[in-house]
Parts: sequence; structure tokens; C-alpha cells
Amino acid sequence: MYAAYFRLKEKPFSMLPNPEFIYWSDMHAKAYTMLEYGILNNAGFTVITGEIGCGKTTLVHHLLSQIGKEVNTGLLADSQVNTDELIRWILMAFNQDFEQKTEAAAFRDFRDYVQKEYANGRRTVLIVDEAQNLSVATLEKLRTLSNINVGKDNMLQIVMTGQPQLRTLLKRPELAQFVQRIGSEFHMTPLSQEEVRNYIVHRVHAAGCPVSLFSSKACNRIAAASGGIPRVINLLCDTALVYGFARGSKYISEEIAEAVIADRKAQGMLASEAEETRPAPENDGRDLLLIGSQGK
Repeated sequence: MYAAYFRLKEKPFSMLPNPEFIYWSDMHAKAYTMLEYGILNNAGFTVITGEIGCGKTTLVHHLLSQIGKEVNTGLLADSQVNTDELIRWILMAFNQDFEQKTEAAAFRDFRDYVQKEYANGRRTVLIVDEAQNLSVATLEKLRTLSNINVGKDNMLQIVMTGQPQLRTLLKRPELAQFVQRIGSEFHMTPLSQEEVRNYIVHRVHAAGCPVSLFSSKACNRIAAASGGIPRVINLLCDTALVYGFARGSKYISEEIAEAVIADRKAQGMLASEAEETRPAPENDGRDLLLIGSQGK
């Protein structure tokens, strides 16, 4: 709708994860480093947490586009799965037959699958998205599933991404043994005002426009209203471009940004996003490992 008008090759603020549009803020770079470190250094469990829309899924998609054929990946996107059905859902994530199997048979088949992949020079990586929805019982089942690993190498690695509630869940005493197996973890925090400005400029340029379409004041207003959450930034910026196109403006001014924010708040859409945004914790999540060590 507005792409040609603003000399854009594509929409710069799509709500769908796109690794080609990643803005490498200091926080995103650190999170990706810990994610990559967990995979390359054979960590049993890797945990990445952050608010809704902070970029966890985008980083995972980027990782999947970069890792080689020596790593076989499966994605478990429905983390509200029943504990008794977990193994069958995991088989499905790896495109394996899962129907009409008992839990014991499903476990045996998955173990054999992982061992066969390893014998062929491939490690198996299970990615569990929205892991804050998992029950304690399901997390414990994932821990016992990791017992497939024998010797010095992990044939099976598990990456979990989730909202901050996952950090709270992992602090429960009954999960002390689980936490001890976390080899790499990171908590993603919102972008600063300066990072929001750089994020907006980066995505506009990545979409093919040679100039910055958003004024500095517009960027600052969007930074304040979004709380530094990339998904909310995308929502506001995309709408601002629609408003700018409708008004015949060549750039997004502070006035246009304020109009978008006011309309979103009036519709209750921005308010609902803001309510999901909580202040970032003072630490970077290392307390998970400390709690695990205390349980030894």
C-alpha cells in the first residue's frame, strides 16, 4: 500500500519474524551469542527469556538459518501440550511417526531416532517455544528425556524460549535438578531510546529506502510508547507509515507518531500491549545457574 510511495522494496515493519531484518543491538547480540554458544558447546539445556515481542523467535529463526547439516532441529511450538502426550508431540516435531503409540513406545522410538542421527554425525536439537506454559511435570519429563545422552557428547540438546514467567517457574525448588542442566541462558531486556531510533532506521534501510523516514522526535515518541519492545515498535511504525501515506507526507513527523499512539490507546490496542510489558530485572538471568548449584 505505502511501499512504492516511500521508495520501499518491502514492508520494513512486518509482524512476522524475518532474520534478514535483525537489528543487532548489544542485547540481541549477547542473547544470540549465548544461544549459539549453547548449541555449539553441547549444552544440555539452553534458556532464552524475554518479554512478548522482544525478538526471541527471530533470533531462533536466524540460528536455524545458520546452523549446518550436522544439527537436526525440531520445533515444539505448542507448549501447552499434555505431559502424557509430550513425547508424541516431539516425534511429530521431527516428522516421525507418532500416531497410535504408547508413551513407552514413543520414548523408545525417539531414543532410537536420536541415536541413529548421532551415528550419522548429526546432533538433535529440540526447540521449545513459549516454554513458560510448561508444567513442572512436563519440565521434569524433558529433564528425564535428556537422559538419552551418554558419554561426553550430548546427542540431544534442548533450547527453551519463554516469557519472564519461565524464570519464575525455574526457581521452584522441585526443579533444582532441571536447572543444574542449564548450560547457557540469557534474559532479553527492552531496547533503550537510542536503540529504538537505530532499530527504526535500520529496518527502513533494510527495506530499501536510502533515507530515514522517521524524524528523531517521532522515534522518541515511539520509543516511549512501545517500552522498547520490538513487536510494539513494528506495530506503531507500520501504522505511522499508513498514516503518512494517507496524509501525503514524505516522512513520519512527531505529529503523525502522536496521532498513531493516541488512536491506538483510544482503541485499547496499545494499552493491552503496554500492560504486558514489565520492567526488566536488574540481573541478566545468571541466578538460574546459582539456584541450580545450591541444589547439589
